Amino acid sequence: MTTPDLRIPLAPDYAAALTFESYPAAPQIDGVWVHALKKNRSENGAFMEYLRLDEAGVQGLPGPLTPHQISVSWAAAARVNAFHIHVKGEQNELWCVLSGQLVVWLVDCREGGATLGVKRKLVLSGEQPTLVHIPSGVAHGYQAGPEGATLLYTMDAQFNLTDPNEGRLPWDFFGAELWAEDRG
Repeated sequence: MTTPDLRIPLAPDYAAALTFESYPAAPQIDGVWVHALKKNRSENGAFMEYLRLDEAGVQGLPGPLTPHQISVSWAAAARVNAFHIHVKGEQNELWCVLSGQLVVWLVDCREGGATLGVKRKLVLSGEQPTLVHIPSGVAHGYQAGPEGATLLYTMDAQFNLTDPNEGRLPWDFFGAELWAEDRG
C-alpha cells in the first residue's frame, strides 16, 4: 500500500496508519430496485403515499406486482432477522421502513442468473422512506437499529400458515461479518 500524496504533512506514524474511504456504486441484483418515497411535511405532521393501485396492480413499478397481502413487522432493537427466501412459489415483496432503521442484506440465490451470488446492502429508515422490491429467489434479512424498526411490506402472495413459502438460511450463512457494526 502506498501513502497518498498529502498536502498537509502528518507525523510518520499517523501518515502510515491513514486510509481513505471509497464509494463504489452499489452492486446490482436483477429484479431488485429501490425507489425513494416523498414525505410531505408541514408544521403539524407529514403525509406520504405508499402505493398507488389500479386494475393491473401497483402503478409505477418497473415490473408487475399485484398485492395479495400487506403486513407490518416490528423489530426489536438490534434484532437480526435473517435469512428468508421464497422458493415454493412466486412471492415478490415491496418493503418500506416507517420508523427506526434496518440494515438490509439481499443475496441473489437464483440458479443461472446473471447476478447469482451478488450481495447488496441497504440502509432503510423511517426518516427517508424508500420502497425496495425483493424478487423471489433473493435471500433477504435485516438488522434493526438501536430504536428498533417498523416495516411495512406488500406481497403478491398470501402467507399460508400450514405451508409457509418462507425458506430459512442461517443468519451467518453469507458471513457473520455482514452484521458486524461499522466502526469506520
